[in-house]
Amino acid sequence: MKKIVSVILCAVLALSCTVFVFASDADDSFGEYEHVFIIGIDGAGAMFGREDLNTPNFDRIFADNACRHDAVTEYITTSAQNWGSILTGLSYDVHGFTNDSTASEKNTSASSNHTVFYYVRQAVPDAELVSFCHWSNINKGIIESDIGVKKVNRGTDPLVVDMIVDYFSSGNAPKLMFVQLDSVDHAAHTYGGFSDEYYAAVEKADVYLGDIYDAIYAQGLMDNSLFIVVADHGETAGGHGGQTKEESSAVLAVAGHSVNAAELGEGVHNRDVSAITLHALGIEQPEAFVSSVPADLFGDSREKTTDPNPMPERLREWRIFFYDFVRMVNILLSLFD
Repeated sequence: MKKIVSVILCAVLALSCTVFVFASDADDSFGEYEHVFIIGIDGAGAMFGREDLNTPNFDRIFADNACRHDAVTEYITTSAQNWGSILTGLSYDVHGFTNDSTASEKNTSASSNHTVFYYVRQAVPDAELVSFCHWSNINKGIIESDIGVKKVNRGTDPLVVDMIVDYFSSGNAPKLMFVQLDSVDHAAHTYGGFSDEYYAAVEKADVYLGDIYDAIYAQGLMDNSLFIVVADHGETAGGHGGQTKEESSAVLAVAGHSVNAAELGEGVHNRDVSAITLHALGIEQPEAFVSSVPADLFGDSREKTTDPNPMPERLREWRIFFYDFVRMVNILLSLFD
């Protein structure tokens, strides 16, 4: 009985995804960008943009662009579950990545858990793809090991940032780059999520963010690039993994030449990064995605296409509601195993 219910719900969800894929790809922002840079700040939650924290680089980068300070995370607020969803466009229920599994098992192109790197590689075989991470689980167990992604692991955020600055100063221009900085999460685990040390780590991460952005800008790449900042989860005084507002809220900010200066809608998830990335690069979104391009993300100044009917906001909200409903049904059904 459980299997039958799950199959029916998944089929309806897939149909809703298909409807959105069609609507999204008709948008005239499809394929506007040559490069996408995703900067992930582990454990930062909704800290960026707070008036009581000094984050001048975040503020200047996204002053005229789109942001959601409290995007929804996966229902398990730990790192692998959320970085997995951010990079695959799948829910944790589907991809199943955990901190333990990503530490011990490589992900390959033979898996059904494809990341955005896989789809970019399929669409652009000679694309330069790179991932710089402090937490090595992402490069080992989430991003595929056999699709030619240049992977760099370094044990501190300063070393990661130095490598990125050197990489761009050498003239590199990747089609897709992912970065994971970990010191904010480390501060929370060491001192607590409401500690002065945690807030100081957020402000220091803002310095790193400015260094990365300026290195890209100095190479003249920002004119045709999308720059994204996202967190996997937030923190509490006792850590993370639960369902509090602090843990399950995450920043999602997007900067680019056609991005609106707007607060994104309440239905935005941190996993929407995957759909935004493929959309910006002009790559069709797979039907398996439960990730979508937020409504009103891209501005009205771009050249219009002949399609006057973008996806209605109400339909998009229904799709998000239905996904959350499916997730809860599966949780309830699992209690009867």
